[in-house]
Amino acid sequence: MPGPTVEMEPVEPQSLKKLSFKSLKRALDLFSPLHAQFPPPDPDSKRIRMSQKFNAEYGGIKSTSSQPLTHAKSGSQDQAQERSGPSNALALPGPENSKDPRNGGARTDLIVGPTVQTKGLDGGLSGKSSAIVSASGSSERNFSTSAIMERIPSRWPRPVWHAPWKNYRVISGHLGWVRSIAFDPSNMWFCTGSADRTIKIWDVGTGRLKLTLTGHIEQVRGLAVSNKHTYMFSAGDDKQVKCWDLEQNKVIRSYHGHLSGVYCLALHPTIDILLTGGRDSVCRVWDIRSKMQIHALSGHENTVCSVFTRPTDPQVITGSHDTTIKFWDLRYGKTMVTLTHHKKSVRAMALHPTENCFASASADNIKKFNLPKGEFMHNMLSQQKTIINAMAVNEDGVMVTGGDNGSLWFWDWKSGHNFQQSQTIVQPGSLDSEAGIYASSYDVTGTRLVTCEADKTIKMWKEDENATPETHPLHFRPPKDIRRF
Repeated sequence: MPGPTVEMEPVEPQSLKKLSFKSLKRALDLFSPLHAQFPPPDPDSKRIRMSQKFNAEYGGIKSTSSQPLTHAKSGSQDQAQERSGPSNALALPGPENSKDPRNGGARTDLIVGPTVQTKGLDGGLSGKSSAIVSASGSSERNFSTSAIMERIPSRWPRPVWHAPWKNYRVISGHLGWVRSIAFDPSNMWFCTGSADRTIKIWDVGTGRLKLTLTGHIEQVRGLAVSNKHTYMFSAGDDKQVKCWDLEQNKVIRSYHGHLSGVYCLALHPTIDILLTGGRDSVCRVWDIRSKMQIHALSGHENTVCSVFTRPTDPQVITGSHDTTIKFWDLRYGKTMVTLTHHKKSVRAMALHPTENCFASASADNIKKFNLPKGEFMHNMLSQQKTIINAMAVNEDGVMVTGGDNGSLWFWDWKSGHNFQQSQTIVQPGSLDSEAGIYASSYDVTGTRLVTCEADKTIKMWKEDENATPETHPLHFRPPKDIRRF
């Protein structure tokens, strides 16, 4: 006959940290000789720890027992110099009772700096494993070697000082999230596309609304203004790509072919072609005049969410939710290079206006790559730890990245140093969760920045004229470990 069932008490879930502390406490209770006191320090373990630390810090410095100083001053000095090259040796006296058996005199320890060649001095020990050891073998007498350590300065470039940026204007007028922006080449106006399905054109100087264009039936995700024609191009979630004639303010061409929403759009700088990327994982190349699709650049496994073009090969560069960046050969419509450095979606990329390199932003890191080959240069020195939707860089080398949480970070392009972290403020009546930046662009001069945000506003930023290197000093520490990927 089965006995009565015993009901088990529910086990409280515990964090790893709590369990570790419990284990430590149990070990201390078991082995500690005096409760409520720490056990006395063990001199042997301290000595081992100190020698290990010393090895790690001064591993490149050799130790030898050399001839006494009187001998070093004599004629064999020339032979020693011949054998070892320029020496920066430092002779230190040994313990009082240590004698040199060869000359019956006092023994000296010669500590040799890193420029001395090691052959024949330390019996073939490698530079990393040897440390300074005294004549009697005692490791407690460790003299300071800072006088002879070769100081290696960091080769990381020091960042240029940039003035901090401040918000000077907030423009409201859209009735939905503002998703895209493009500047007119004359720098007189800029246009924004929104989730309210409209495109609005604003005056750069005053921030006043000049024109509202309607025609899309879903949110407008991409905009570009031609610098050769009076055309503006727009793309949206309604699968439509439109060409607007700004003399008549109406759509004159539509480009049909995308099977889903279109997320990004770019105009080629020298040829009359248009590039669009979308949720159908394809970047499509269009002839502007004939509305024909020239290529469908297929190869990505997920949404193409960022694209930019340049006059020379690789002329088309796309970033995707499949975490890769692809360089495309525009002649044949084939992939030239695939970069797999990112671990998350590459939602934003920015080409430097003067240098042959570009940056790509993902939730894991912001990375810089060389062009045309795509060699990885380095990561930016901080992590924004949010989804980065927008990115722009000006000729002064100020890069800006806008995140989903409303963080706007400013970076020095050359060194990757993050010199300013600002947080956008939502307009009154909006939720705090609506602090998100979806698009950003510098004007043609690079002195004004415009961000498009989830609180339905457009914010304009400029450098603080009153800031100086004294009022806003540069807090820069070069990185110790430089990652290769």
